[in-house]
Amino acid sequence: MEIRFLEIAQVELDDAVEYYNSESPGLGDQFLLDVVNALERIKQYPEAWHPFEDNTRRCQTRRFPYGVVYQSLKSEILIVAIAHLHRKPDYWGDRIL
Repeated sequence: MEIRFLEIAQVELDDAVEYYNSESPGLGDQFLLDVVNALERIKQYPEAWHPFEDNTRRCQTRRFPYGVVYQSLKSEILIVAIAHLHRKPDYWGDRIL
């Protein structure tokens, strides 16, 4: 199944990578790898995480305080947000299809 990012989710990912790299060189790359690993888990087991509503779920990264919020659709997995788990919970709610 193909994975597609909403534009705003891609911006969130890029901003977080940039932030972590500014804090410590290479840390943003480690964050990106953690997100890629979460995407692989989602791709392999899209129904594994408890739904927020209908087909919207969140897979947490293992090392960083982020969740990958996604919708499992017929032809793709849509990444709705790369959400920091300690800030504004559910701010991404208006992005759900």
